[in-house]
Amino acid sequence: MTSHMELSAHQCRWRCDPSQFDFGSTEELPAEIVPIGQQRAMNALDFGADMRSEGYNVFALGPPGTGRTSLVLATLKRKAAEMPPSSDWCYVHNFEDPRQPRALELPAGMGVALREDMQELIEDADREITKAFESDEYSERRDEILREFREERGKELQEFEREVQEAGLAIGRGPAGLIVAPAKDGEVMSPQDYQQLPQEEREGIDQRRQEMQEKLDDIMRRGQRAEKQARAKVAELDREVALYAIGGLIKDLQEKYAEIEQVVTYLDQVRDDIIANVDAFREEPEEEAEHAAPPERLLEGPRRSHDRYRVNILWGHQDSEGAPVVFENNPTLENLTGDVEYVAYMGALVTDFTMIKPGALHRANGGYLVLEALSVLSKPLAWDALKRALKSSQVRPESLREHLRLVSTVTLEPEPIPLDVKVVLIGSPLLYYLLYAHDEDFRKLFKVKSDFGVQMERTTEGVQDYARFIAARCHQEKLKHFKPDGVAAVVEHGVRLVEDSERLSTQFLEVADLVREAAFWASREGAELVGVEHVRRAIGESIQRSNRIEERLLEHIEEGTLFIDVEGSVVGQVNGISVVPLGDYVVGKPSRITARSYLGKPGVMNIDREVKLAGPIHNKGTLALTGFLGQRFATRCPLSCSVSIAFEQLYDEVEGDSAASAELYCLLSSLSGIPLRQDLAVTGSVNQHGQVQPIGGVNRKIEGFFATCKLMGLTGTQGVVIPAANVRNLMLREEVVEAIAGGEFHIYPVGTIDQGIELLTGVPAGEPDENGDFPEGTVNGEVASRLAEFAEAQRKYGGRQGGNDGD
Repeated sequence: MTSHMELSAHQCRWRCDPSQFDFGSTEELPAEIVPIGQQRAMNALDFGADMRSEGYNVFALGPPGTGRTSLVLATLKRKAAEMPPSSDWCYVHNFEDPRQPRALELPAGMGVALREDMQELIEDADREITKAFESDEYSERRDEILREFREERGKELQEFEREVQEAGLAIGRGPAGLIVAPAKDGEVMSPQDYQQLPQEEREGIDQRRQEMQEKLDDIMRRGQRAEKQARAKVAELDREVALYAIGGLIKDLQEKYAEIEQVVTYLDQVRDDIIANVDAFREEPEEEAEHAAPPERLLEGPRRSHDRYRVNILWGHQDSEGAPVVFENNPTLENLTGDVEYVAYMGALVTDFTMIKPGALHRANGGYLVLEALSVLSKPLAWDALKRALKSSQVRPESLREHLRLVSTVTLEPEPIPLDVKVVLIGSPLLYYLLYAHDEDFRKLFKVKSDFGVQMERTTEGVQDYARFIAARCHQEKLKHFKPDGVAAVVEHGVRLVEDSERLSTQFLEVADLVREAAFWASREGAELVGVEHVRRAIGESIQRSNRIEERLLEHIEEGTLFIDVEGSVVGQVNGISVVPLGDYVVGKPSRITARSYLGKPGVMNIDREVKLAGPIHNKGTLALTGFLGQRFATRCPLSCSVSIAFEQLYDEVEGDSAASAELYCLLSSLSGIPLRQDLAVTGSVNQHGQVQPIGGVNRKIEGFFATCKLMGLTGTQGVVIPAANVRNLMLREEVVEAIAGGEFHIYPVGTIDQGIELLTGVPAGEPDENGDFPEGTVNGEVASRLAEFAEAQRKYGGRQGGNDGD
C-alpha cells in the first residue's frame, strides 16, 4: 500500500515576508501609480497610440477591475502631453448658402481670439458706420445727389406744364397718376363742360391731349430711370461710406490672420455682406427687432442681423497643453457627433449655425477618445456613427430625431470637419471576440488588441509593485499608511484572489477596496499605521457581510436537514464538494454522493443526467468513468452490471467535472463492498486513464468542508483529498492553516485514482499481474471479483434480468 503524503501547514498558504520591505511605512514611497503586471497590454497600447496609419485604433479588453480604464487614460494623457495642441474648429455663417455653415480650422487658441475679434469688429463697425452716416459730409453728398435729381425732374416737369398750358390743357391727377386733361381758364374742365363743346373743337382737344399724354408718359419713364439712377448713386455712396468706415477694421484683421487663408477669405465675405446690408447697422435695436426675419426666412440669415457675423467655436484649446484626451461616459449619437439645437419661434422650430454643438469626436480631434464599448453599442445608432466617422475621417453633427424623422423641419447641413483621432474602446473579452467575429468593419478599424490579464508572476519586483500601489492609494486618497506586515497581508490576499501561490492578482479594484477598508478599521481603532491585524479584520468583515447563505447552509447541516457525515465509513458513499457563486462571495458546499451497483443494463447511469439536472461538462466527466472501468476491468469480459450515481439532496443543475473522482471512488466502493471514510471530502476531475486532474475553487471547497467539520466537531482525522496539481493553488484562510498546523485537519494530494482509493478505504488498490489479474484483498481485486460474479449471473439468466434488453 502506498504511503500518502500529507501537506504541512506552510504548504497550504504562501507567506509574504515583511522583512523584504525596506521602509518603515508606505508613506516613504512615492505617490505615483505605475502600471503593474500588464506589460503585454501596455506594449500594445503604446503601439496603437503611436501608430498613425488608418485603422490602428485600440480595443482594451479584460475583466473589470484590472485597471483597464485608469491605465489607458494615464498612458494616453502622458503621450498627449508630448503632442502639439490640436487645432481649434469654428463654424461661421455661409453667405452663399446659409443652410451649409462653413467650418474654419485655426491654430490652437486662435478660435477664441477670432470670436472676440469678430465681436469687437461688429461693435466697431456699428459705431463707425453710424458715425459715418451721421456726418455732414455724407449728408451733403447725399443731398446733392437727391437735389440734382429733383432739380432735373422739376425743370422738365415745369417746361412740360408750360407746353400743356399753351396747348389749352392742364395736368391733373388720376387713379393711375398724372394725366393731361382739357382746361378752361387754366383749370381742368369738368366732363359736363367738355361735352357741351362743339364736336370739331373736342376732336382738336383730344388730339392735342393725346400728344401731350404720350409726352408726359415719356417724361415719367425718364423720371423713373433718373430716380433709379439717383438711388443707385445713393447706394454707391452708402457702400463707399460703409467701406470707408469698416475697410480699415477688416484690413487690420486680415493682416492679423494673414497666414490663415480661410479666415482671410471669410473676412472678405464679411466685408461685402456688411456693405450689402449696411442699413441693418443704421437701424435702432428696437426697429431692428420689429423687422426680425419671419420663421420661413430664418435659415437665410440668423435671428438677428448681427448674429450672422458671430463665430461659433465648436471646440477650442486655449488653456490646454498638448493634445486632448476625452473620456465620454455617455456616448449617445448626439454626444459623439455633436448636434444642431433648435428654439421655438412663433410656433416653429428654428436654428442657425450658432446652435451647432460639439460632440466627443470634435473635442478629441487631434488626440485620443476613450469609450466603453458596451455603452457605445447600447446607444441607438451610436456605433454606426462612430464607424462612419472613422471610415470617412470626418465628422458632422447627427441626431436621433433626424434619423427617425421625429421632427419635420428644415435643418442645417454643416460642412463636415476632417477627423484625426485615435479611439480606444474598453470592454470585456467576450465583447471583443463577438465584434471580431460578426462585424467586418470592426477588424478593419480596431486592429490593435490590448489584452489586460487578471494575474502576473509573483516576483520580487511584483511584490514591491504591490507596496508602491498601496502607497499611491494612501497618498492620493489621504488614507492611513501601511506597515510592512500590513503590506505583506495585502500581497497574500492578492495571491489568494488569483488562487495560485506563484502568481499575483492584477484585479486592483478588489485590492484597492481592501486597502481602503483596512485603513478604515485602523482609523476606527485609533492606530497610526495599518497593520496585519487590520487587513485581516477587513477581510473578515467583508466575509461576514456576504456569507449569510453559507451560514444558513451550515445551519441546515447542524439541524440534520442536509445529510453530511464527517465520521465513520460507508459503502458507496462519499463527501463531494461544490462551489456556489453568490455574486461577490463563493460558498464551498459539501454534498453527499452515493452509488449503487446491481445486475442490469451495462454502464453507469447518472441519475442527475437522466432527470436533466446535469450540465454537459458534468456529463462528460461521468462518461469518462465508463471508459476507465472498461479499460481496467473489461478487457477480457464485458461489463455486466448497472451502476447508478447521484448527488443527494441537490435540486439545482450540477455542472463541472470536479466531482468525477469522487463519483469514481463511490462507484469502486459500491462494486468492491469496501467502505469509504466519511471524515474525508474529495474533489478532483479524472480522465479515462485514472489520473486525477486539477479543478478550480480548491480553497473555497476545502474551507467549506472545514467549516462543516468544525461545526460538527473536529476529530483530528478529518480532511480533504485534492488533486496533486492543485497544491500550488492553495492559499487557505488563517483559521484552516492553524487547524492543519495543530493536526486537527489534513490535506492530502493525490495524482491517481489508486492513490485516492487507498487513502479513502485503507485497503491497497492492487496492481495487475502479468495475466492482468488483481491480487485478492485489494480494492481492484474485489471489484474484478464482483464484476465476474455479475458476468456469470448475466450469462446464467440470458442477459435479461434487471431490465437488461440483451443483444
